[in-house]
Amino acid sequence: MATEHDLHSTKSLYRTADDAMAAPAEKLAYVALLEPDAIAVVDTDESSPSYGTVIGRWDAPPQETPDEFHHYGWNTCSSALGGEHAGHDDMDRRYLLVPGVRSSRIYVLDTGPDPRNPQLVRTIEPEEVTSATGYSRPHTIHCGPDGVFVSGLGSGSGDGNDGPAGIFTMDHSDFSITGAWEADHGSQSMAYDFWWHQDAKVLVSSEWAPPRLYEDGLVPEALVGRQYGHRLHFFDMETRKHIQEVDLGDENQMVLELRPSHDPRRTFGFAGVVIDVTDLSGSVFTWYRDGTEWKAQKTISIPAVPMAAEDLPPLLAGFGAVPPVITDIGLSLDDQYLYVACWATGEIRQYDVSDPMHPRLNSIVEIGGIVHHTDHSSGKPWGGGPQMIEISRDGRRVYSTNSLYSTWDRQFYPEGIPGAMLKIDVDPDSGAMTLDPTFHVEFPARAHQVRLEGGDCSTDTFCFV
Repeated sequence: MATEHDLHSTKSLYRTADDAMAAPAEKLAYVALLEPDAIAVVDTDESSPSYGTVIGRWDAPPQETPDEFHHYGWNTCSSALGGEHAGHDDMDRRYLLVPGVRSSRIYVLDTGPDPRNPQLVRTIEPEEVTSATGYSRPHTIHCGPDGVFVSGLGSGSGDGNDGPAGIFTMDHSDFSITGAWEADHGSQSMAYDFWWHQDAKVLVSSEWAPPRLYEDGLVPEALVGRQYGHRLHFFDMETRKHIQEVDLGDENQMVLELRPSHDPRRTFGFAGVVIDVTDLSGSVFTWYRDGTEWKAQKTISIPAVPMAAEDLPPLLAGFGAVPPVITDIGLSLDDQYLYVACWATGEIRQYDVSDPMHPRLNSIVEIGGIVHHTDHSSGKPWGGGPQMIEISRDGRRVYSTNSLYSTWDRQFYPEGIPGAMLKIDVDPDSGAMTLDPTFHVEFPARAHQVRLEGGDCSTDTFCFV
C-alpha cells in the first residue's frame, strides 16, 4: 500500500532542466509566515477537495526576538548530482532549512514522515551561527553541489552593521555549520542573494544593505544618498576568491534577486534592481560573460506611476509617485520567461527572454498595489502587492505572496497586509497569464517565501544537458 510519504515524495533530483519539467506536478507548497513565524503547508493538487487551503502548519517556538522567516530552502537539490556526494543514499530533498533573518537562528524541519506536517529536528542557535562563520542575519538558503550555502546579511560582531557580510556553508546531511565560504571578499561588503554558473565555476552575489538600513525600515535619506547596494560580485568557486566587481551605478539602489540561466552551458543571468533614485523606476539587468570579463546591461526598465501626495503613504508622499519596487524575479526552467514582481504598483510582469539581451513584455497581471488596490479575480481584496514569486517546474503555474519585510510592510502599506497567496495559470502556447479565481489562500499571518514540493524554478541548478 502506498504511504503518505510515497504519495508526496521529496526525493526528486533531476539531471537536467528537461527532466525536472517532465516530473509530476507539485501537490504541496510550503509558505513562510511572519508575525507569528511559521511554515504553512498549502494543498496545490487541483483534484483534491482541499485544493487551495492550508492543510498543515509548523509554528516556531516563541522568541524574545522574532525570527522573521525569509528565503529558506531544501537541504539538497539537483546540483548535488554533480558534486562529490553524487550517488550517496543521503541525497534526499527532505529537510527544510529555515533561517530567521532577525534572530540569526536556523531551524531544520523534516518533511519525510508526513510532508503535510513538518517536524522540527534541530535548532541552530544564533551563537553557533556567528561564532562559526563571523556572520549574522542568515537570509537566503541555496543547496549547492557539496553542501548548503547561506547568505548572512550582517557581520557576527557588535551590532552586525560593520561588514563584511557574506556567505557561509552547512553540511547537507548533519546540518553542521562548516564556516565562512569566501577566502577573499575583495570589494564585497554587503550581501543578499547569490547563485552560480557551475560549469564556469563562478559564483555571483548581490547587495541589499547593512542591517541598520533595513531592519527598522527603509531609510529615505540613505536611499537618496545612494548608500544601499548597487554592485554584483563574481567569485571563483574553486579558490573562493573575489575575481570581479560589476557596478550597476549608484543610482540603481538595492540589487536583490539573482536568476542565472538554467542551461549549464550558458553564462547569463538576471538581477532585479529595486529602484533608480533618479526617476523612481525599477529595472532588471542581464549579466553575461564577454571573453574572460563579466559585464551587465540594463535590459528592462519599469517606470514609476505619478500620484497625488494625499493618495500615497507618508514614506512616498514627498516623491509624488509610486515606484514599482521590484522585489522578486523568477526565471522558468526553459529560460524563456522572466517574471517580475512590482510590489508597490501591484503587477506581475512576464517577459519573453529567449533573447536575454532583449526581453519582450508578454503578459501582465494586476493585483493589489498602492496604485489600483486591484482585487483578486475571486472578488476578494488583496492587501499589499505581489511580492515573492515561485514558478512550477513545468512553467504552467506561478505562485505569489504579498509580504516583503515586517517594517517595510508598515511603511508602504500602513493599512496592513493580510497574508495571502495566489496562483497564476500560464498558457503553454502563448505564455499569457491568468489569475486562478479558485485559488486565494488566506493566512492568519503575513506570507513570504514559497517552496514547492519536489523543487521549483528558484531551487535548483543543473549540471547536465
